[in-house]
Amino acid sequence: MGEEHAAPAAAGAHHVHGHGHDDGRKVSYTAWVVTVSDRGARGEREDASGPALVGLLRGHGYDVVGTSLVPDEEDRIRDAILQAAARDVALVLTTGGTGFSPRDVTPETTAAVCERMAPGIPEAMRAASMRITPMACLSREVAGIVGRTLVVNLPGSPKAAVENVSAVIGPIAHGLRILRGGPADCARELGR
Repeated sequence: MGEEHAAPAAAGAHHVHGHGHDDGRKVSYTAWVVTVSDRGARGEREDASGPALVGLLRGHGYDVVGTSLVPDEEDRIRDAILQAAARDVALVLTTGGTGFSPRDVTPETTAAVCERMAPGIPEAMRAASMRITPMACLSREVAGIVGRTLVVNLPGSPKAAVENVSAVIGPIAHGLRILRGGPADCARELGR
């Protein structure tokens, strides 16, 4: 149960419009959105979070090359993340499965497949979200790196997913540039 949709992409495409190199070239990156939902995978609920994230990513210049809708099952979540990483997708956003329910296993599954963790991303998202609702402290999302792919977990609510990633979308683009072999002069970019 669950489905995957891949859009055709140019080989090696990893370009985000608006985030340029020092020589003025604009660069964009590929992205994949994984919705984790038992009810969505069974066709009992329409996926609203995935399309909301696709829209946000496209609005920031990302080339969304695929989406997946999988149940809250470790092997299905793992396979969706690893499939995107195998295709050299720059950014994978997952939505759902980050709460306290016994079936909420997205963070554990993500951590198990990542080679390196990026704890500042979920820390920043939770801090921003805490200004909106005290319940944000209950979100367990993680972020990490698989090869040259950054994976970021987001809550399952469309509103919360968009709010969370919006808080870190700028730093994510900078991190992707470094991860994928771009310049890494953070101090100069910050005016230090």
